[in-house]
Amino acid sequence: MDDIPLSLLFGILILLILLSAFFSSAETSMMALNRYRLRHLVKDQHRSAILVSKMLDRPDRLLGLILFGNNLVNIFAASVVTIIAIQLVGDIGILPASLILTAVILVFAEVAPKTLAAMHPERIAFMFVYILLPLSYLLYPFVWMINKCANGLLALLGVRPGPGSGRLSLSSDELRTVVDEAGKLIPRRHKKMLLGILDLSNVTVEDIMVPRNDIVGVNINAAHADIVELISHCQHTRLPVYRDNIDNIVGILHVRYLPRVLKDMDVFTREELERITREPYFVPLGTPLHTQLLNFQRMKGRMGLVVDEYGVIQGLVTLEDILEEIVGEFTTDMQIFDQDIQPQEDGSYIIKGSAMLRDINKQLDWNLPIDGPKTLNGLILQRLEDIPEAGTSFRIGEFALEITQAIDNAVKTVQIRRL
Repeated sequence: MDDIPLSLLFGILILLILLSAFFSSAETSMMALNRYRLRHLVKDQHRSAILVSKMLDRPDRLLGLILFGNNLVNIFAASVVTIIAIQLVGDIGILPASLILTAVILVFAEVAPKTLAAMHPERIAFMFVYILLPLSYLLYPFVWMINKCANGLLALLGVRPGPGSGRLSLSSDELRTVVDEAGKLIPRRHKKMLLGILDLSNVTVEDIMVPRNDIVGVNINAAHADIVELISHCQHTRLPVYRDNIDNIVGILHVRYLPRVLKDMDVFTREELERITREPYFVPLGTPLHTQLLNFQRMKGRMGLVVDEYGVIQGLVTLEDILEEIVGEFTTDMQIFDQDIQPQEDGSYIIKGSAMLRDINKQLDWNLPIDGPKTLNGLILQRLEDIPEAGTSFRIGEFALEITQAIDNAVKTVQIRRL
């Protein structure tokens, strides 16, 4: 060993430290890769991405290769340092040299390269894969032996690595987090739409339907003048037609048929109105929105009457209501908002008891509980377990409520202030 020049030993040591840095950064970059971006690049036939994906299909083999190489060069580096120490100061220099080598390896072969790889995993992984892939074939016997032992140990713990075991899948909640944290990569408007799609499975028709008491329809037994007045001035494109009450539904009247009815007011009859109505479509209460969206698509429909388990009509849902859950309001007409929610000068709001909690939360960016009753009146009755009188004040979470009007066993208007 005394015959080996120190310059050569130091050269070998530097080379071994560089190799150790290579294996360390390769390990971190491969494990830190965005797997979903990687899949996208593979679909685009990106050559480096294809090779990296191939190696990540068997993470046990990849880690076996990297760790075998890393430990091998570190052991050689320790041996070289020992030789250098003996040549310079004798046996007494072995311990200080080992401590110095440990510090050098930690800084130059572990922390620094791994930090760099964590910051730029794609660039480093795509560059190093062209070295790792040939090494995987060259060192295959050693890696195979290491993997056999390691996999045998994992098998005792019930873990069996295999092809594809390095691939990940996302739950809807995890995908929601990915979308939330996408930042400027996804425009805010698109982000809201994506989150709206994910929320469809958690929302039912009951959450967005027009309540029974708010359904605008045509009573076919009403006075002739009242029917003509209603269908002449109604802004809706479809109207339920019923006899006396909404439970005795006759059908759905489409606005495109109205010119036939209104062209001659004098000869207009209830029989003619009933003839041009279409058969109603009923939706079970509690149907998830994503299911109902597919049902509307399958039947080419746009409106459904929501019924409970007894067949009693509880509300009305339209295709537009579901789409607005995804893309937001289609219209800038705030007439409905102004009717249900009236801002006050002191910062509070006068809100109708029939207002839907989801609509209130959306319009005012509030977080009133929506896991129970769907309307503000229902929430108040549930919390108080009684029908309150005007002037009753109480709190729900961070909101102070005061009943301003209660008529016919229901809360009509409430003044709400966010504390």
